Amino acid sequence: MKKANWLLLTFGIVLFSFGRASAQLDTQHAVGGRFGSATGFSYRYTLAEDRAVQGIMSLQSNSKSRRFRLVGLYEFHKPLAENFTWFYGFGGSVGSFRYKDVVETTTNPDGSITTRRTDPKSELALSIDGIIGVEYAIPTTPLSISLDVKPYFDFLQESTIKLIDPLGLTIRYKF
Repeated sequence: MKKANWLLLTFGIVLFSFGRASAQLDTQHAVGGRFGSATGFSYRYTLAEDRAVQGIMSLQSNSKSRRFRLVGLYEFHKPLAENFTWFYGFGGSVGSFRYKDVVETTTNPDGSITTRRTDPKSELALSIDGIIGVEYAIPTTPLSISLDVKPYFDFLQESTIKLIDPLGLTIRYKF
């Protein structure tokens, strides 16, 4: 618990020590790729100097399931230092969750082999999403790099909160 308190204190000091940094979002549009546990495309539209909406289309797959999601987020951007901002926001997503066809084979004690196959099925995916992260605008180029955590609460599949799983790195072209 003491480590968590020191981490929060350090993060707070860093956050508030750069109070004089200037504008954050200097372009109207930004498009790029998002990489992490879910991979996809990101589009950000700037509403004001400190606010934006972001759309993410992502795919996530493992050996048992595949998930496709369309995410919409409303974000607030705050300056940290020159070319650095931090941001947070909220939104939701809709998509599909598909269980893959899984084949399991087991060897019985008598030496015979039993094969069991599960049928694939699809479900609707709905969630409430949040986002918090940092972004670095590369000077003299129209590129930016951001690292974020996008926790979400699934309504239908597992009804659980995913906190660390949705870690992402996004590289954007700003125009």
